[in-house]
Amino acid sequence: MANVVDINCDMGESFGAYSLGRDEDVIKCISSANIACGFHASDPMVMDRTVRLCQEHHVGAGAHPGYPDLLGFGRRFMDISPVEMDNYVVYQAGALQGFLQKHGMSLQHIKLHGALYNNLVNQPDLFLQFVRQVSKIFGNPVFLTLATGKTILLKEKARREGLRIALEAFPDRQYTDEGELAPRTHSGSVLNDPEQIAKRAVEMVVKSGVVSINGQWLDMDIDTLCIHGDNLQSIQAAKMIVNAFKREGIQIKPLGEIITK
Repeated sequence: MANVVDINCDMGESFGAYSLGRDEDVIKCISSANIACGFHASDPMVMDRTVRLCQEHHVGAGAHPGYPDLLGFGRRFMDISPVEMDNYVVYQAGALQGFLQKHGMSLQHIKLHGALYNNLVNQPDLFLQFVRQVSKIFGNPVFLTLATGKTILLKEKARREGLRIALEAFPDRQYTDEGELAPRTHSGSVLNDPEQIAKRAVEMVVKSGVVSINGQWLDMDIDTLCIHGDNLQSIQAAKMIVNAFKREGIQIKPLGEIITK
């Protein structure tokens, strides 16, 4: 049977007069969209426009909530309590849910953004606690977290509780030997060569893993690949990934069809 994987992208990150990302181009290459909800980027008009774009292209829509850090684009850590975190996410995902209902769509998934995402990667118990609390509010959506050796067990534990977790990999990012994303501040941590990115995407899915920045092999259980739509190279890479997957017999499906209840 052919491999099956989702392709997701962070979208709707423009704000007011400021335009960010090439959403109209990248939407043609993905199966799921992570839509900013106003705390790190976006506004009501952008959210409405992005949801409509997903509806038109039959792309699964999810919330992309982060810390209330508009100036820092959600990439700065904030010391908040678990209750605050849950409420911040409910607030943001709830806002998106209104726009989804307006366009006849449902909330497929929730993917935390930036520093909030990275903070919970190393706290699997807190992440699972967060999933338990928020899942029941939004009808058991899929929750994304980084694919590492540790999160395979987390996914299995969640499944036993009837919760849905998808493990995510980044073909345009380098990994540390510990299986985490190399910091953006490190030289070479973000890849820009479309051919290299497409080749890594295929390898990640076919071989279930990736080579770290120091040449160490990392085993992974990958449900979805994240691509970025903020520059021309990313769009080229997205198109090359789709074509490469067709050649390799890899099916692209939205998360809701891969991580079933």
